[in-house]
Amino acid sequence: MQKDDNISELKTDKQSIIENTELNIWEALIPVIILMALLAYNIFFAEGEMLGAYSNQLILIISALIAAGVGLFNKVSLKLMLKEVWENLKSVFIPILLLLLVGALSGTWLISGVIPAMVYYGLNVLNPSIFLPACVIICALVSISTGSSWSTSATVGIALVGIGNVLGINPGIIAGAVISGAYFGDKMSPLSDTTNLAPAIAGTDLFTHIRYMSLTTVPTILVTLIVFAIFSATAETTGNADVSNLLNTIASTFKITPWLFFVPGIVIALILLKIKPLYALASGVIVAAIFAFIFQPEILSALNASKLNAVITSILTDTQITTENDKLNELFSAGGMNGMLWTIFLIISAMIFGGVMDGIGALARITRVLLSVASSIFGLFASTVFSCLGLNAIASDQYLAIVIPGKMFKKAFEDKGLAPENLSRTLEDSGTVTSVLIPWNSCGAYQSGVLGVGVGEYFAYAIFNWLSPFTTLLFAALKIKIREINNFK
Repeated sequence: MQKDDNISELKTDKQSIIENTELNIWEALIPVIILMALLAYNIFFAEGEMLGAYSNQLILIISALIAAGVGLFNKVSLKLMLKEVWENLKSVFIPILLLLLVGALSGTWLISGVIPAMVYYGLNVLNPSIFLPACVIICALVSISTGSSWSTSATVGIALVGIGNVLGINPGIIAGAVISGAYFGDKMSPLSDTTNLAPAIAGTDLFTHIRYMSLTTVPTILVTLIVFAIFSATAETTGNADVSNLLNTIASTFKITPWLFFVPGIVIALILLKIKPLYALASGVIVAAIFAFIFQPEILSALNASKLNAVITSILTDTQITTENDKLNELFSAGGMNGMLWTIFLIISAMIFGGVMDGIGALARITRVLLSVASSIFGLFASTVFSCLGLNAIASDQYLAIVIPGKMFKKAFEDKGLAPENLSRTLEDSGTVTSVLIPWNSCGAYQSGVLGVGVGEYFAYAIFNWLSPFTTLLFAALKIKIREINNFK
């Protein structure tokens, strides 16, 4: 196959940036415009089912085919496009396995009594008047400790959504609080992969990056806490007066004991010990399955004549435990691995689209245009922010939303005499945290799948996530703490 002389591949840490000198900006935008138009029509006019239950996935595939057509027209080889698609798919192999394990986790934690125990004790401790800010703080602490917003949502996040649902709090608000806290902790933790990636790309060290990032991140989380405190103080809850009945129902259905907290405890402990999340979550599934036999034999017998089959079913497919309370019936259901398939297909489709867009050089072309209009210091910050936001939507991957702008804008920051931590902070403030606000981004798909709350439901309430880019732009506009390179001429 003839080599594409107009294309160069710039290697980065585990990622590549494809540049295509023959592709113009309008050609690069064709697939994006079509994607956004189809998604908008599907959401606002077809109630999400323009092409059936998997409309969003099919729209992404159609857009990928259009992008491939643009690439072939510009003499990009099919081999290169497929190579980038494969690289993208490889990058989400572990997240897909994690999603399957989270599905298994939800099933086994239900039948073992772990989730009911968390709800039971949570209802005794978490008063509605402080519930939402408490969610933010709890998730922030767990995420700082583990370095992973994903693990935080898969453990305490699931429990907090369950408790809030019983209290009658809007699930979107609860998910917004969980995600806000989890992503604050993820950003500020030295164990986080994105917190290590951003300074590596920008050219600064980890702890300089964290200290400098705290200047925008701490005010943002404080505003977030204040807003959620107001929400908690003013929210009308339907479950508060009925808590005693709920507690009695949970206690009569499951055997509730503090020993059940050993299961989430061991998962968090393994992550703190830097055991890979894949192994940590798998351990949580296995231990929960064992605890189901020990503590909930009556539940297993009610679900299936064979206790072992009941456990296997909870891992693989739907499980429903019926009580006399409708709220608890909704809470005490899980989809197992099968419940995660829609989300997994969405991630795969998004990676195909992002891979083709990268392979034809469209991602780099769009970023170059944003860079070209950055004449002032504020314009440079704004271009970086919009580049990160755009790539989270187009490439559907937060790592590409950090790597590509980081590589493209690094020299521009140096030319303006700005220290590299300005760039690394901006990449995190706009790349890391906004990924969860895009439904087809791997992060948005994961969080909505794990928490059982759609991105559209929690978007407005993920205050920390959408406020962070505005904070970094405000600091740039007012020239607050914009560090310059020493001895810059």
